[in-house]
Amino acid sequence: MKVTPSFKGALNNKYLLSGLKNISEHGTSFAAVTTLFMSTGLRTFSILKTPSVEKENKQYAASNSICSGLVKFAMVEAAALPVENIIKKIDKNPEKYLKKSALNLYKSGVHKISNSKSYSFITQIIKLSTGFLTAVPKSVITISLIPLIMDNVFQKKPVPQKPRKTKHPSFKNRPHEFFAGCFGKFLSQPFVIKFAKKYSKLDTDINKHITAATDILLAATSAVQINKSRKIKENRKKPLIYNNIIPTAFTLIFGYGIDRVIKSGSRQFIEKFKRANALDINLPKYIEGINIVRPTLIFAAIYYGLLPVFSTFMAEKTDKFLTKH
Repeated sequence: MKVTPSFKGALNNKYLLSGLKNISEHGTSFAAVTTLFMSTGLRTFSILKTPSVEKENKQYAASNSICSGLVKFAMVEAAALPVENIIKKIDKNPEKYLKKSALNLYKSGVHKISNSKSYSFITQIIKLSTGFLTAVPKSVITISLIPLIMDNVFQKKPVPQKPRKTKHPSFKNRPHEFFAGCFGKFLSQPFVIKFAKKYSKLDTDINKHITAATDILLAATSAVQINKSRKIKENRKKPLIYNNIIPTAFTLIFGYGIDRVIKSGSRQFIEKFKRANALDINLPKYIEGINIVRPTLIFAAIYYGLLPVFSTFMAEKTDKFLTKH
């Protein structure tokens, strides 16, 4: 007899829950993949279609967008992904890597460490901080690659190349074990636990704040590197700098405002979500995933979807205005 499958509903759909759990464990990777698709696709297309802007200025801005997405994704593969996997390893076996006293402090009031807000808060900071700590080298590499994209994509016919198979470094076994032990010792430090408990109430906003700090650092570093570059034409530097600063500023201003409104309006949804998955041991991770998805998509939609045409247009107009005055 054929049994009709049972669907529990949207709030506890297994694919949704699995996706949120993965995002909570790989928040930086989620942001990098979002950036990769948006920067190489939507933002590049929007920039190139911006009216009343010199063609070469659009090409430089599009090259910057493509390089930014590719470099960020590559750095996640090299730096953030191993850190996320190490934290995941500690999550699965905290008794092995954390001191007993630290484990008890994190678990204060809860049965499992996965339900500890302070532990989730501090580990989320560690995972997200890889994006901030790699912001400077990311900008340096991005700006250095812009002339390469200009020469081989926009101003010359691309030379066909055979696809190269790349092997990702393996972080299994001993290296993973060693770094998991190091992270465990760090997480067991009294000052780390004290900090986590004191500021754990900010867990719903930590992704937003670190993303904002990273974007500011990226824009500032990019401006310095563009100005220093010998391979970018002098008359194209300022428009390119403005094209980095303008969308970052507007994204932060509008992103925080929109996120505050959506966050306030989504409280009822989150309460329903919690009730629908009240017995699920992974509920804290699902909530963490929601808190990562919300600001990431909002900031990405503004920066890569709404602002490219405006910022490209305004960057050129600002440059011409300041040059005349």
